[in-house]
Order: sequence, then structure tokens, then C-alpha cells
Amino acid sequence: MLARVFSAFQRVGVFPRFAGMSKFSSESSDVIVVGSGIAGLSFALKIAERGWRVMLITKKGSAESNTNHAQGGIACVMGAEDDFDAHVRDTLEAGDGLCDAAVARAIIEAAPERVRELVALGVAFSADGGGRPDLGREGGHSHRRILHVRDLTGAAIEDALLSEVARDGRIVVREHFLAIDVVTRAHAGLGGEGGGGDAVLGLYALDTRRGGVVTLRAPVVVLATGGVGQVYPFTTNPDIATGDGIAMAFRAGVPVCNMEFVQFHPTALFTRDGGRSLISEAVRGEGAVLRDFGGDTFMARYHALADLAPRDVVARAMDNEMKKSGSPHVWLDIRGRAEADLRARFPHIFETCLRHGVNMARDLIPVVPAAHYLCGGVRTGLNAETSLAGLYACGEVACTGLHGANRLASNSLLEAVVLAHNGAVAADAFLRTRGGDGAVVPDWRDGNVSDSDERVVLTHNWNELRQAMWDYVGIVRTTKRLLRAQARIRALEREIVEYYWNFKVEPSLLELRNLTQVAGLIVDCALQREESRGLHHTLDFPAKSPCLRDTCVVKTQA
Repeated sequence: MLARVFSAFQRVGVFPRFAGMSKFSSESSDVIVVGSGIAGLSFALKIAERGWRVMLITKKGSAESNTNHAQGGIACVMGAEDDFDAHVRDTLEAGDGLCDAAVARAIIEAAPERVRELVALGVAFSADGGGRPDLGREGGHSHRRILHVRDLTGAAIEDALLSEVARDGRIVVREHFLAIDVVTRAHAGLGGEGGGGDAVLGLYALDTRRGGVVTLRAPVVVLATGGVGQVYPFTTNPDIATGDGIAMAFRAGVPVCNMEFVQFHPTALFTRDGGRSLISEAVRGEGAVLRDFGGDTFMARYHALADLAPRDVVARAMDNEMKKSGSPHVWLDIRGRAEADLRARFPHIFETCLRHGVNMARDLIPVVPAAHYLCGGVRTGLNAETSLAGLYACGEVACTGLHGANRLASNSLLEAVVLAHNGAVAADAFLRTRGGDGAVVPDWRDGNVSDSDERVVLTHNWNELRQAMWDYVGIVRTTKRLLRAQARIRALEREIVEYYWNFKVEPSLLELRNLTQVAGLIVDCALQREESRGLHHTLDFPAKSPCLRDTCVVKTQA
């Protein structure tokens, strides 16, 4: 039976390579956390507090994460004039009908306690002159409720969590470990666990410094790998955002949902070299306005909240203005604020603009939309659990129902820390009742494959994939464009699968394999949604459907 299963999976390139000659090393733990952003670090700390041995792996250095690039802040009801109901309303409005209201309320009401924990860990959120939280306001929010550390909130949270992880002797950190695939009982040919279905046994990871593949054994695996921004050529995400966790979960048979909802941040700094540095939405929250290429404001024509409209509205408005005028960007204008104030509130953004010859206090800032955040992902419940026993997901990799068709600004860090807490509680219960059963995980074996002498193929395929996604699966879509993208992605998948089975694995191959899988999932979900809603806008179906539903893709066996 194992041979038949292996043959079927090998044809589609989703089965781990454990048939061959050369055996590599292995390690065991109670919990494996993949990713070192706010979600992964928080989950590791929470589950370690309950006495479990944790191995946290990250494919680069520990501080390299999407969290570290988060500028805006964390949304939390703190002001006397604000309340949970208002935050829930704003979230549901931004999500354009697809948010799970119960999930939204549960996460929002948990925010104050999770924020207090971050403060206790040493996160010093910015305060006003009286020592009260200096609450910011961002697009879609009816009140000031954004806790921030100037414009470096993510980095401040990351530093505090990393320091705490370093002090916890129950957590082992493995840097430069790139996860390859989750290993399950079905993959190992062991069948369901006591007749109760498939379950996690561990995963394979590439030690990118030593060049070998390590077998990591654990009954609980947590995916906290962040987003998919690198599937597009223009993104605010760092180069680590290659959709690894989503692709791994999909290959393990876990449903992936609402992948069509890719959020394009409206204001990324336009540069001629193709770089896209984020200009936080908080800048508009402090009074900046958007102007067309001729210098006129335009957002009031698109939404009652004008420049503080939800991100999907602003990004489409900018896209429309740029197409009408043929201009390469629009302008962001905050010239009414004093330079000292801007330097104090936005030190990172101010210096970034200066490096590109723009003084925020005196000059208009050239901005364009860029891929920023994925609102879909691996389907989870409120406790970060997936449909696969022992597999959890939290942070941007997960689709909980909070964001719906469009994420409300600064709800992402909030969701990550709440789901990490809930998930650790659930994983603790799982380990105490259904922990490891002693099943043997097959070691990775490379067989007779060789080092590649055709790496140029990877570079070519990477560029082709990202350009196809930008051209055909961008802010405004059509069915014809989506089908063109689908055809190109399928052709690339075939080439990459062949490459995967004939050469030794390396980081660029594994990341391209994941990106191509994720791109296909985005297109497949987009073709399912025959309406325009939130971040998915198609000229073929410009109206909203009266039927509210999630899109979903599950791996089929070949």
C-alpha cells in the first residue's frame, strides 16, 4: 500500500522524499514551532510555560520576520470613548460581510489581557505627556485605538519576545532551518491514529548552513510562517514571505480558504528601483491626504471616510486614478505637520523617505499600492487548531474568520497574539490526552539525486511567476486574466516538480515550490468567487453576491 501511495504523491510532487540512500540526522521535541514572528514566539512561550519541550525553527535569523516590519501597531480598545462593540463594528465593516462575528468579538474582547502581557514582557508602547497610551487612528477605525511604539511597533514586540524566549530553557531555537513538509501518519504509511484519522508526526527541515535535511519528531507542529507577499514583484513584505506554512498545510491535506483576498497596502513608497517600503496607514491617521498626479485630492469621491477609508477602497481608488492619468504613482501629503513632530512620531519612515530624497515635512511622497497581507490561509478554529490532529496555525498563515474579505488595519498583531494564547491552551490539552503514540517517522533520504547545474531555471521561473501574478491577479481582475495566470502556474508547477525530484533540495527551490503552490491556490479561490467583495474585485462580476460564502481548496489525491 505504501508503494502505491508514494507513487501517487510523487506524480504531483507533494510527498516527502524518504526513499533512497543517504540518511540525515534527527531530533525530537514535544512541540515544533515554525516561524519566529509574534505568533510563533508567543505560542512557544505559552506552551513552554505549561512544561513542554519546544523547538522553534526559523529559516533565517530569529529576528527576521514579518512582525519585525510591522509599523502601525496593535488594535485594542483603550480609550474612554471607545468600546468593544465599536471595534467589532469596524472590523465587520472592513471585512465586507465575510467576517465571523463571533470570532471577531472573541479576539477583540481578549485584546486588553494580551496587551497587558506584552507590557509585562517589556513592550513600552508610546504614551502621551500625561503617561496615557498615545492611541493612533488608522483607516476603517471609528476611534483612536492603535497602540504603537512610534512607527517601529513590530520590532519592539519582536525584541521583547525574543529576549523572553532566550531566557526560557525549555525552548530550543534552530536558526537557518527551512521547513520542507509536515510528516503525518498517512505520509508514513501508518494509517489513521487508532481509527481516528490522520495525525502529525513531525516535519522535515533543511539545515541551510550545513546543507543536510533533518527529521524533526513531535506530536504537535505549529505553523506561524507569515504571509505570501513574495508571490508578487512589488510587496512591502521581506524576502522570507514565501507562503511556506500555507503550502505545507495544503500538501498535508488541510483546507485552505479565501486565498483570493490579498491585501494591497495603498501607500508603499514608490522608487524607480522597484523597492516598496511601507508608509504606515498611521501617517494618514495623523492627517496625511492622497493627491493625484496633478496635486488634487480624490478620496472623498470614493468613500465617506475619504483618506481613512478601508484599505481595499483606497487601493482601488489609487489604482483607478493612476490608470486614468497614466501616472506611475500618486502623492501622499503631510506637509502641514512640523518636521520635529514627524521625526518623533515616524522616525523610521522619515529616515526611509530621506534616503530616497523625500523630506516628509516639505515634499510630496510618491506612493503606490503593493502586496502586503493575506486575509485567507489555513482554515483554523479560534484555538488555532486545523483539521489535522496535532497541527496548529496562527498569525498571517491562518484563516480564522476575523478578517473576512479585507483586514481592518492593526488587527493582525492582535489576532496573532490572541490565537497563540488560545492555541497553546488547546495544544497543552491535546498533548495531555492524545500525545505521541511512538510511531516511527521515516528519515529523509536523498537517494541518487545530484546538485543542480541549472539554477538559472529557478530564477527564470521565480520571475515569470511573480510577473504573471502582478499582471493577471492584481488589484482588479477578470476571469480571462485569472485563467491565463492559472495556465502559466500549472506549467511552472510541472517544471518545479520535475526539478524537485531530480536534484538535491535547496532554499531557492523549496521557496519557489511553495510560492507556486500558493499562487495556484490564490487563483483557484479567485475563480471560485464570482462576485466583487472586499479585496477581490473582478470586472466580470462587479456586484456582490447575495450568497455569503468562503472559498476553499483541499488537496486531491492523484
